[in-house]
Amino acid sequence: MIALIKGLQLLLSLSILVVLHELGHYLAARYFKTRVEKFYLFMDPGFSLFKKQIGETEWGIGWLPLGGYVKISGMIDESMDTEQMSKPPQPWEFRSKPAWQRLIIMLGGIIVNLIVGFLIYSMVLFVWGEKVLPNEYSVNVDPRLEQFGFQSGDHILEYNGEKIATYQDLRRRAFSEKVMTATVDRNGSKHLISLEVELGQTLIDEGIRSPFSLMMPSEIDSINRGSRAEEAGLKSGDRIMAVDGYETGYQVITKMQLQNKKSAPVLLTIDRMGERLQLAAMTDTAGHLGFSFKLRSSYIHLFEEKKINYGVLESIVSGFHLASNTLREYVISLRFLASKSGASQVGSLITFGSIFDGSWNWLVFWRNTAFLSLILAFMNLLPIPALDGGHVMFLLYEMVVGKPAPDKVLEYAQVIGITFLLGLMVLALGNDFWRLFTGGFG
Repeated sequence: MIALIKGLQLLLSLSILVVLHELGHYLAARYFKTRVEKFYLFMDPGFSLFKKQIGETEWGIGWLPLGGYVKISGMIDESMDTEQMSKPPQPWEFRSKPAWQRLIIMLGGIIVNLIVGFLIYSMVLFVWGEKVLPNEYSVNVDPRLEQFGFQSGDHILEYNGEKIATYQDLRRRAFSEKVMTATVDRNGSKHLISLEVELGQTLIDEGIRSPFSLMMPSEIDSINRGSRAEEAGLKSGDRIMAVDGYETGYQVITKMQLQNKKSAPVLLTIDRMGERLQLAAMTDTAGHLGFSFKLRSSYIHLFEEKKINYGVLESIVSGFHLASNTLREYVISLRFLASKSGASQVGSLITFGSIFDGSWNWLVFWRNTAFLSLILAFMNLLPIPALDGGHVMFLLYEMVVGKPAPDKVLEYAQVIGITFLLGLMVLALGNDFWRLFTGGFG
């Protein structure tokens, strides 16, 4: 059920963004009196689920939920309609328009997605405000970071000598900045941790998705009936203090230690109402025992969030800054894709679906939709044939040289671009299936 809810949220989010993106192309084309033959949500190879002719344009919904498209007359695109291109140009065709008009038509979808991302962020801040958790707490550290000098219980104060204002910045800045040093408060004294490789690259190389987490006690909330936890004698209210002698006491560390013991016997040290017990258990193939920890809301008194409310003007200004900073940080984080471990993090729709909430949460939905809108804008601007950025690249070439690239060059480039994108899709799907089978999505 959780996977279905996440999938439906992703489908709705992408449908909204695709329609608005293609509407940007459509409105720009119509403004310059260019004929648009088709406007489709999703792809329609062979047949469509719905279609209706309105004026010169066929409006429809395809059966293959992979984006959408507008077919503009007189343009070499993914339809590869070379027959039309062999005929004399007509005044209503894309190829008959001045280069600057064609450039605006191709940028129309990107511009709309940028505006949509900014507007949604502004709306979210106005309606829900913003909650931030001040960076005042010690954190659990993923055990794989211990070799680099971090320890659970550290209060991480600074990156590269600059203070970290909020808990949310701990992970965000690790990827958006080239963090080479971290200053931590450990048992009342400051320690400087120097890294040979920037922190973000280390997280990618080690496959660490949650490097730092709040220190929520590993207190069991419920036991699944008939589970291995029940067989071992675990009870609601027990707090797991150690796994095979490794001190845990907190949820993330306990989960990590159990997942490192797949299909293996483990000895749990339990605190039950102040009494220390040791219970033997056997994990399953995923390193699970069949119990749930208490939710973060149970420990809300331990972590005091700060609520920020925004008026209309404030939400517009802050929404613009949030959108621009989010886009900047995303673009900067792409530098990790140049490494082998970074390429392995490329994800498909399964990855994008995983960022949505397991229940229908409108705040999370709209924040993720704004984020995806900015990603869609940036990715479409890349100079790859078959994407808007590829068409923009050839239009800029035409404006500089004074004549368009030959049709054959455009056709071959389109084929190369489509092949590249299909290969990237296969890589992304492969990565996601690997993570699904290895428990990489948590």
